[in-house]
Amino acid sequence: MTRFLLALFGLALAIIPSVAADPPRVSRENIEWLDVWVPGNAVTDKPRVLLIGDSITRSYYGAVEERLKGKAVVARLTTSKSVGDPGLLAEVALVLSQTSFDVVHFNNGLHGWGYTEDEYAKAFPDFVAAIRHGAPKAKLIWATTTPVRVADKIDQIESRTESVKVRNKIAAAVVEKDGIPTDDLFTLVVDKPDWYSRDGVHLNAKGTTALGEQVTGQVLKVLADK
Repeated sequence: MTRFLLALFGLALAIIPSVAADPPRVSRENIEWLDVWVPGNAVTDKPRVLLIGDSITRSYYGAVEERLKGKAVVARLTTSKSVGDPGLLAEVALVLSQTSFDVVHFNNGLHGWGYTEDEYAKAFPDFVAAIRHGAPKAKLIWATTTPVRVADKIDQIESRTESVKVRNKIAAAVVEKDGIPTDDLFTLVVDKPDWYSRDGVHLNAKGTTALGEQVTGQVLKVLADK
């Protein structure tokens, strides 16, 4: 028994330094932000929907909330944290530990340019797993990331869109295997430069309305199947 304990202790000593020497690589933007909005906590007779994403999600949140009024309570978790950053998983865990949801519509792909696509691929399953763990009874919907256009030249697709395409493909492989439906926001807006604002990233009122309508439709479809 003593020899076994000594051997186990020696194995632990061998493992701990290697783990400590190789912590997760964190790539952060100069300014990081988190915006969480969880209304209707007193409502008990309506399903609850959580939208996870970034500023694109935050922009169409109001349209989704308005269209689902009387049908569901809609919350949001919007953040600049990206897949690959353990901070994203911590934020997801924090919100999901406090409120239960029936549907989680989630996206992530327009931040974290400091991560390679290989790192994104390695970390994306952990993102999905964090949502599954925090909302085990919820129906999930993955939303593809929208393309980026050149600022002040919105008729031109910006080079980062190639990374967006790769990330969408990576995500598609994971969610399809997991049986999670896809809300294809990329295809909805890719040929609509007139839906973009001058910064080439965000959508104008027309584009935001279109996104909100499609997201609402996807959420209603999932709610009808519950």
